Amino acid sequence: MIASLPIHKYVWVDSSHIRTNGKGLEPAVWFGLVSQYGRTWGLNVLLECGAIYRSLPPHAVAFCKDPDPWTIKEAQMWDCYADKFMLHEYSYLKEMTVRTKDHTGIYLFTAAFTDDGFTRAPEQQKEFSFIELDNGRLTIQPTNRTLFEDRSFTVDSGAPTDLVTQTEVWSCE
Repeated sequence: MIASLPIHKYVWVDSSHIRTNGKGLEPAVWFGLVSQYGRTWGLNVLLECGAIYRSLPPHAVAFCKDPDPWTIKEAQMWDCYADKFMLHEYSYLKEMTVRTKDHTGIYLFTAAFTDDGFTRAPEQQKEFSFIELDNGRLTIQPTNRTLFEDRSFTVDSGAPTDLVTQTEVWSCE
């Protein structure tokens, strides 16, 4: 249900999410993640005053002091569908440029749910890329909604339309 990020990130938190009559953004360090079934990912942060604030929604943080306006639907496509998960920073994808439907950003890390009915069905199993967007915001997208740019390998030909969803469970025994 909770995990440490592969690397902590300095962020700005929308004070209206954490304080009575909060206005504007305040600095924080994002260090942890929470998953609860039927909710958005929760971000655990250390505030400048030393307090820990748990389970901030992803649209409540920014990577710069003057980010674009942002909604929960832009930050995350689907609610979490399990409590157990793992985080991993793929070394090959580290800091790689990622394109989503409407934005470009930098790959941060991947989250994958474990030990639930969805992940046991190959057509439902998903990994989610956490992406720091160029507009200063965070988005969390499944791999079928992202395109990665490796300048020495990939060719920008648009999103493929002929990839099939894996539906079989493969076993050698």
